[in-house]
Amino acid sequence: MRRFAQAALLVLSGLGLLHAALFTDLYLNLVKPGMRPLLIASGVVLVALGVLAAAEAWGLRRPGDGRDGGERDGGERDGGERDEGERDEGEGAHGHGHGHDHSRVPRVAWLLFLPVLSLLFYAPPALGSYTASREPAKAVAVEEDGFDPLPSTSPLPITLTDFTQRVQQDRSGAVGKRTVVMTGFVTPAPGGNGWYLTRIVVNCCAADASSVKVLVHGVAAPKADTWVNVTGTWHPGGTLGTASASVALDALSVTQAPKPSNAYMDALPLTS
Repeated sequence: MRRFAQAALLVLSGLGLLHAALFTDLYLNLVKPGMRPLLIASGVVLVALGVLAAAEAWGLRRPGDGRDGGERDGGERDGGERDEGERDEGEGAHGHGHGHDHSRVPRVAWLLFLPVLSLLFYAPPALGSYTASREPAKAVAVEEDGFDPLPSTSPLPITLTDFTQRVQQDRSGAVGKRTVVMTGFVTPAPGGNGWYLTRIVVNCCAADASSVKVLVHGVAAPKADTWVNVTGTWHPGGTLGTASASVALDALSVTQAPKPSNAYMDALPLTS
């Protein structure tokens, strides 16, 4: 890959990061909001390195600059001064008298431009049902300080994580007597036994993503990856307040919801 192509790759990489982090919310498909300053800084550094690399390549190619030509002349002189034994030895190592240029990067290296250009023209979507259906639900941390009383609001807005904790850890069983509303996207369940209301949560970026799921009964599954609000009550199964309790819901209603700008957090539903 020539020097100018390498410089272009650096510049386009930097511009792609700056485009995603400064002018759009596309970076939220890849990392948490707190990573935005680092993305901007990385983009600036990549653009600067690309500009410097281009300037260096231009300097080497300028007419009258002796560096490039001198290197070639020196190489020819060195080659001319080799004795016949060295020449024969070099030819014998290749099995023929023609030299090979091993300094060039394979053509496949040009494929590096594809992910770079995708940041500018086709941003990868956020992780969805395809990822969630291929991994187990996230293990929810144990609530060590006990649970606060639930608000009297009905239906009760609750996150999938909080619902899971209440179902499997709250010995009072308060959530079992309440109508709740949660927001997530649709993930098909194996065997056709209901479907999952899902949220994907990240610690840093999409590479460490994990999913939180609630199995939904009683309503036909909307199209996969559709964002919905589900209102319902706990689906009895196992002993409420213990790990044997089913993290499931008997749906009373399902309505389509707008996709949040930050899809990688388990947030409360937006209710009127």
